[in-house]
Amino acid sequence: MSRTEAPPLPEPLRVPVADSHTHLDMQDGTVEEGLARAAAVNVTTVIQVGCDVKGSRWAAETAAAHPSVYAAVALHPNEAPRIVHGDPDNWSRQGAREGGGTAALHEALAEIDALAALDHVRGVGETGLDRFRTGPEGMAAQEESFRAHIEIAKRHGKALVIHDRDAHADVLRILADAGAPERTVFHCYSGDADMARVCADAGYFMSFAGNMTFKNAQPLRDALAVAPMELVLVETDAPFLTPAPYRGRPNAPYLIPVTLRAMAAVRGVDEDTLASAIADNTARAFDY
Repeated sequence: MSRTEAPPLPEPLRVPVADSHTHLDMQDGTVEEGLARAAAVNVTTVIQVGCDVKGSRWAAETAAAHPSVYAAVALHPNEAPRIVHGDPDNWSRQGAREGGGTAALHEALAEIDALAALDHVRGVGETGLDRFRTGPEGMAAQEESFRAHIEIAKRHGKALVIHDRDAHADVLRILADAGAPERTVFHCYSGDADMARVCADAGYFMSFAGNMTFKNAQPLRDALAVAPMELVLVETDAPFLTPAPYRGRPNAPYLIPVTLRAMAAVRGVDEDTLASAIADNTARAFDY
């Protein structure tokens, strides 16, 4: 089986659900094809997430054109330091870039703020902190950007969508310090059961992706087991994090049923019960 070959369509869900976090702009085929495949397995809503100004504009335009798509807009945590300090290695696939300093960051944030005002934009994210890709020199820009996104989400009454990689304590600290928006989603939840309890106490949504099916992901399954049912979401983060048994092959919203069934097994509930809860939770989180 080729690593580049798309996995087969799974058995459709009986209860329609949403993919709370996907990147249609990074997937093969047209948006229409991707949405049709998703609808064929009863994944009837997707949240298209922007990671930079250009991607956020695209997310907003795509949501405006498709009733089953809502947008989230942001500068990804790794994008903020690249705007400030430059991107000579072309990590973000936009060509080598010179640093523009904090003035360039503020200009980009102003554009995200304007997009966040649009009705079909229902989230501000993915924002947060990433200690994996960004070293100490980029942390001040990341934190400034994260705090600005928190304010944008609150100003427009939108969900805050968090990217937290190797930065749990600092993300939770900043949320507590700045005051989290009413609806806050930990995308691709990556903490353990103890952190899940902290998130639950704060009322934060926890969105689980295909990596919860990986052999080495017992801490994620432990977190899912203790997360309150009313705070659990499911996502693909496609084209990344394809669930087992298709790990390493391209991910897409139509594979949500694979992850959801694995989640139901961890929770010890039937898939219809979990799908119904997730459908309600996602609509509540993103206010649609």
